[in-house]
Amino acid sequence: MGGAAAADRRVSARLPEFTWDALESSRALAADHPDGLINLSMGTPVDPVPEPIRQALAGAADAPGYPLTAGSAGLRSAISAWVARTCGTGGDGYGVLPTIGSKELVGWLPTLLGIGPGDTVVVPRICYPTYADGARLAGAEVLRADSLTAVGPTPRVRLVWVNSPNNPTGQVLPPAHLRKVVDWARERGAVVASDECYLPLGWETTPTSILADEVSGGSYAGLLAVHSLSKRSNLAGYRAGFVAGDPELVAELLKIRKHAGMIVPTPVQAAMVAALADERHADEQRERYRARRETLRAALLAAGFGIEHSEAGLYLWATRDEDCWQTVEWFARRGVLVAPGVFYGPAGQRHVRVALTETDEHVAAVPARLAG
Repeated sequence: MGGAAAADRRVSARLPEFTWDALESSRALAADHPDGLINLSMGTPVDPVPEPIRQALAGAADAPGYPLTAGSAGLRSAISAWVARTCGTGGDGYGVLPTIGSKELVGWLPTLLGIGPGDTVVVPRICYPTYADGARLAGAEVLRADSLTAVGPTPRVRLVWVNSPNNPTGQVLPPAHLRKVVDWARERGAVVASDECYLPLGWETTPTSILADEVSGGSYAGLLAVHSLSKRSNLAGYRAGFVAGDPELVAELLKIRKHAGMIVPTPVQAAMVAALADERHADEQRERYRARRETLRAALLAAGFGIEHSEAGLYLWATRDEDCWQTVEWFARRGVLVAPGVFYGPAGQRHVRVALTETDEHVAAVPARLAG
């Protein structure tokens, strides 16, 4: 079988164009600026990996054997302790599992949970594209909704994604809202997956984990919290993340991941232990982002932009109330690359996402460029 029939069977046919490929022409325009490109689009870390983490990675480099998919005992202990400190859990009855970064888990979670055709995955109206991509990979339907009433009588909702602080908007969901989502999903036998990669980065309010007692009711049943060390510890290049929550669900994920070879390398596991045990470097990185946020926020407001939400996380959600691609071009002509809001759903059509992940030198140059 070939031609159109074969093409229809390709898994890639279920997916849209890769998000960042659509930004290449704008990147080229911004790169033509005489003072060079300032990249505020993707949100990739630019600061050094802290020395203790690099030492841990190097110290575990002689690793000829296969690592444990479940993670070493030391890593499981470090993850559990961090979750207890950070997520407001009242007990230790949750399961933990290291992942190859957080995006890998987000993209494959519907498939790993046995979700497929005839099932529905609920995602926020404006959100990280991989939630929907993962549902499409599994052959499931995607429903964008921010309220439970908007979901309606949709049959077979199997998974509900929440993201607080939100990427791209920086919106923080209050505990009462999260609790309603948890209760609603439990009544229907659906899993709630909470992307909490930006949980430690609250600026104007303190985000709450789905695992916190005030949200979970002291039970982790049906709940999964996804975390990453990419931004907290500058480990995007290491692909270091983990999931915590319902011990039965985590055990099921582990069984499948053993078969699929989804294993975090031994040196990265050692680096994760060092990163999770040290809050000082995370606090220092947080302060870098706070300073960059203040500079960029002031520059955007001075240039006539409105900023919505953005009370937490690594992004400013900005608008001039025009089509987002017009705004992207306006920035690009000033040598600054930002992300169009439509990347995150149709409701983002009139916004852009401005990342805090650039060097201090480049961030300091932004105000003059936007004023010019």
